[in-house]
Amino acid sequence: MPSLKTFRLRIRSVQSTQKITKAMKMVAAAKLRRAQEQAMAARPYAEAMDNLMASLGASFKGGTGPRLLAGTGSDKVHLLIVATSDRGLCGAFNSSIVREARRVIRALTAEGKTVKVLAVGRKGRDQLRRDFAGNIVETITDLGRPRLGYGDAQKVAARVLQMFEAGEFDVASVVFNRFRSAMTQIVTRQQLIPPPAPEAEANAKPAGGASYEFEPDEGEILADLLPRNLTVQIFRVLLENAASFYGSQMTAMDSATKNAGDMIKKLTLQMNRSRQASITKELIEIISGAEAV
Repeated sequence: MPSLKTFRLRIRSVQSTQKITKAMKMVAAAKLRRAQEQAMAARPYAEAMDNLMASLGASFKGGTGPRLLAGTGSDKVHLLIVATSDRGLCGAFNSSIVREARRVIRALTAEGKTVKVLAVGRKGRDQLRRDFAGNIVETITDLGRPRLGYGDAQKVAARVLQMFEAGEFDVASVVFNRFRSAMTQIVTRQQLIPPPAPEAEANAKPAGGASYEFEPDEGEILADLLPRNLTVQIFRVLLENAASFYGSQMTAMDSATKNAGDMIKKLTLQMNRSRQASITKELIEIISGAEAV
């Protein structure tokens, strides 16, 4: 059985770890509120942009219109944007995204498609390159430092647009965690290029039954709005991921703090039993010595 000194050192070590996890939980909880507000505020705007693209794209059929709307006419090469975090200690936040990314890559590969991966965040890159190192074309890191902003989304969107204009892929989609609550995040895959099924809403009328006239025409408006819509959707993804990350981290650190408390109680009980056994042994030796005299 370990000595009393060993027990004390282990208890002191766990107590130090508990202080760290408790502090990380408090920091994550403080940041979660702001991140959640930003994610919730971005949803209506991003959805409105999607509806606007569907409304404007209703007049383009048969593959006509801007390439960002109509696509290249092929789906042989897919770009998968895997949005994770640069840091760990956040429970299953990163692993759930990577698990879905692996499933998508294997499914597309089985269909004979070529899959390229753009990793947004170190954790996604580190986990995916164990099995799909050859698929990763680039990694974008250090987003959101010191604070997540629209410029971070522009950085990712500019790289995606550059690859699309160079003909490096036909279809682009992103895998991320959509925030529901601090306890629950939903792994989501969203297609970005071309925008998903605008034809499904082609017959939808604008709110209030109003009709619009565009100046200049729809084609020129789409050529300007589609890149902006891509940036808006990526910005929404980053905000959803940020809120999900802090929610998952707060939950994970809360569990770690509780586990540390349980471990301290267990170690304290073992130390007391060891001390009691040591005292009992010493008393037996004293009594035995006294009786021998």
